[in-house]
Amino acid sequence: MTPTTMTSPVAPVSLTPTPDASTATGTTDAILGTYKRQAPLFVRGEGVYMFDAQGTKYLDFVAGIAVTALGHGDAGVMQAMQEAMATGLLHTSNLYRTAPGEALAEWLVGHSFASKVFFCNSGAEANEGAFKFARRWARAQVDQGKHEIIAVRGSFHGRMPGTLAATDRPAYRLPFRPLMGGVTIVERDLDEMKTVLDAESTAAVIVEPIQGEGGVRIVDPEFLRGLRALTRERNVLLILDEIQCGLGRTGSFFAYEQLGIAPDMLTLAKPLAGGLPMGAILVTDDVARTIQPGDHGTTFGGGPLLAHVAHHVVQRLADPALLAHVRETGVWFGEQLQAMSERTGRIRAIRGTGLMWGVDVHEPAAAIIGRAFDRGLLMVSAGEHTLRFLPPLVISRDELAAGLAVLEAALVA
Repeated sequence: MTPTTMTSPVAPVSLTPTPDASTATGTTDAILGTYKRQAPLFVRGEGVYMFDAQGTKYLDFVAGIAVTALGHGDAGVMQAMQEAMATGLLHTSNLYRTAPGEALAEWLVGHSFASKVFFCNSGAEANEGAFKFARRWARAQVDQGKHEIIAVRGSFHGRMPGTLAATDRPAYRLPFRPLMGGVTIVERDLDEMKTVLDAESTAAVIVEPIQGEGGVRIVDPEFLRGLRALTRERNVLLILDEIQCGLGRTGSFFAYEQLGIAPDMLTLAKPLAGGLPMGAILVTDDVARTIQPGDHGTTFGGGPLLAHVAHHVVQRLADPALLAHVRETGVWFGEQLQAMSERTGRIRAIRGTGLMWGVDVHEPAAAIIGRAFDRGLLMVSAGEHTLRFLPPLVISRDELAAGLAVLEAALVA
């Protein structure tokens, strides 16, 4: 039978619409109101800038919340997308093998502690899957009872049922109680961990090396090293959530590389596929051996289009020259923030590393973000009084300096 090619009679939607009232106000009745979106309507991106429908340029210190690490419209990412689309094989489901998915998995295994990889669609899905894998592993250790997941104070692991239970944000949790059981949040304190972790009941501990949503708080490396030793001693898995802080953001490809430890599982997402939705769970062989066909699944995860683009992205993000740029530029950026604090008196605290920084301010962060927005700078908060900086990793010092000048003007306005 000869396949029939059909063309759609439906006209495509314009990607650069003519400005109208809805464009000007940023309102629409069609999208569910789970976000307070800022006007205007963005239609184009180039490098570290985004452009609205009127052609106004905005310097991007958000990068889609740490997603567009290589900037907007990166030529390599665009080419990788075109290569994948040219095959016509955009989706196969995970019932079948594809070369891009296998190549990406082999690359990640070859550059990490892991022996296996599971691909999914987002960071929350990666953490949910890690919880399932932890409990599946635990069932292989004891007959019953070993299922508890422990998270730490200040954590953010997602908004799905399991991950929300492990997220230390009361405003996010309260409307959806009762939350999933078997999840406990404890202080970032090793002595408390020693009282809570139990070889018979605890399956895993999950922690972010840097708590992004929690205020860009760097978790004490000594605590993490001690936690790694404790979890090994008590036969408990350690899950590191590097969804926001991984893949080059701190100046090493994985944040855990700077700690001198390795986890049992690692979750990734955000910049993994250059702006396309993709997450991953990296696991040791000890965990992988307990996972059987049917224990978990995904229709779209690791599809050929996303995997091909992600394979290009991870190689770029692992480039030693880029990582050196992130480290060196991050030191300079921190120095500039400190100098700004001394000049203005409007900053209470500064925390960060690489190109991931949090700045505590006296007035509500939303007010400063709004004034910066009016001056052409995009920023995001990490709490009521914390500004968070997550620019593309390819940003130059001149571009950072331009953004810092806008920030200072917004601080003192």
